[in-house]
Amino acid sequence: MKIKQHTISKTVSISGVGLHTGIDTTMKFLPAPPGHGIKFQRVDMEGQPTVDADVDNVVDLSRGTTIEQSGARIATVEHVLAALVGMEIDNILIQLDGPEPPIMDGSSIQFIEVLKEAGLEEQDAMRNFYEVQDSIFYRDPERDVEIAALPLDDYRITVMIDYNSPVLGSQHASLNSITGFEKEIASCRTFCFLHELEMLHKNNLIRGGDLNNAIVVVDRKVEDHELESLAVLFNKPKVEVKKEGILNNVELRYKNEPARHKLLDIVGDLALVGRPLKAQILAARPGHAANVAFAKKIKKAMKESERNNVPKYDPSQPPVLDINQITNILPHRYPFLLIDKIIHLDENSVAGIKNVTKNEFFFQGHFPDNPVYPGVLQIETMAQIGGILVLNTVPDPENYWTYFLSVEGFKFRKMVIPGDTLIIRCELLHPIKRGIAKMYGKGYVGKTLVCEGTMVASIVRKEL
Repeated sequence: MKIKQHTISKTVSISGVGLHTGIDTTMKFLPAPPGHGIKFQRVDMEGQPTVDADVDNVVDLSRGTTIEQSGARIATVEHVLAALVGMEIDNILIQLDGPEPPIMDGSSIQFIEVLKEAGLEEQDAMRNFYEVQDSIFYRDPERDVEIAALPLDDYRITVMIDYNSPVLGSQHASLNSITGFEKEIASCRTFCFLHELEMLHKNNLIRGGDLNNAIVVVDRKVEDHELESLAVLFNKPKVEVKKEGILNNVELRYKNEPARHKLLDIVGDLALVGRPLKAQILAARPGHAANVAFAKKIKKAMKESERNNVPKYDPSQPPVLDINQITNILPHRYPFLLIDKIIHLDENSVAGIKNVTKNEFFFQGHFPDNPVYPGVLQIETMAQIGGILVLNTVPDPENYWTYFLSVEGFKFRKMVIPGDTLIIRCELLHPIKRGIAKMYGKGYVGKTLVCEGTMVASIVRKEL
């Protein structure tokens, strides 16, 4: 799995008809900055409103996942979202001149192909994974659906489907690593049963449906007049049923292609939690309604875990900025450079590391027999990490100074001593205006909050 956030290197586009709306749409993928996330934009509407890919924005689950925000609605987003998750793309703007992404062949593979054409660009920010710590369960007894997320330092998914159909039978599909999505899952197409087609059409759905963008499963004997009606419905000269129960001459790409497509749907729907996941997902007989309900449970657990907002630090992973890169930005030098690494950096927040050791210069005089990291230096450490965030807003940080203006409501909750690794996170409380930045910072040792407070700083250009 990728450790740092990624976007695409250039703008690319793809066009086609929407599955349910039947409207021709051009969809553009545009690069986006770190922390942007996945957003859709309706460029055909007044004001060109954007819609966050967020489970709280789901408004309809009629044979697909539809999101809406600020009066803008985007239908059938799951295949596009699955492609982005499979490519491990974190930040992107998706512009559409219609209400629904093109269905293409009913899978995600053509979206992946155009994204690969754009190329990926690594960004100077760590991915904000949500790691499931305690198992999360969802069950719908009426539909006999069960989904679970179990702790795992990876992203794996197993799906079972059973439609009580002599054609499909019971099928399983597994994805052991998200890196295998393109090869194993992305090309698997959407499907439905023959008896569903008339109902879908009566409900103004599948207006862009075609026998080339969906697998139609036939699990009963079909009369000639029904086949003639289907030919008219799909604007085909003739519709036939293959012996294995698939309309026309569609060849399955895998024997368990329907199960693999259900796995694809889960990947896309769970993208709506807003963060890349680390978990083992087990799903029995899932559908969009269950996927979204489960995504809401994950997001609730995610919010609860964010209340403490302890940054995760893995010393085995490369930092966003190492000590040499830090000294290229900050003017501080020994003995007053008090940070060792930056492990997260985006538009609104930063996290950094201070390794507290007994050989710090100040321990010679500050309680040498009972060394405690001075509170005033904890503030200074936080200020230097916050300074990285502020200087990240200008293209030439080496040409700016940052100065303290005030410290508000600072609290020291537990002593920091030699051997501790102090992890500090600072977040902007408001957008920077006229060079003034107001931040709230928290310091942790492990999961224990040791200090917190508000800082105000100004950024001033050096006289060159």
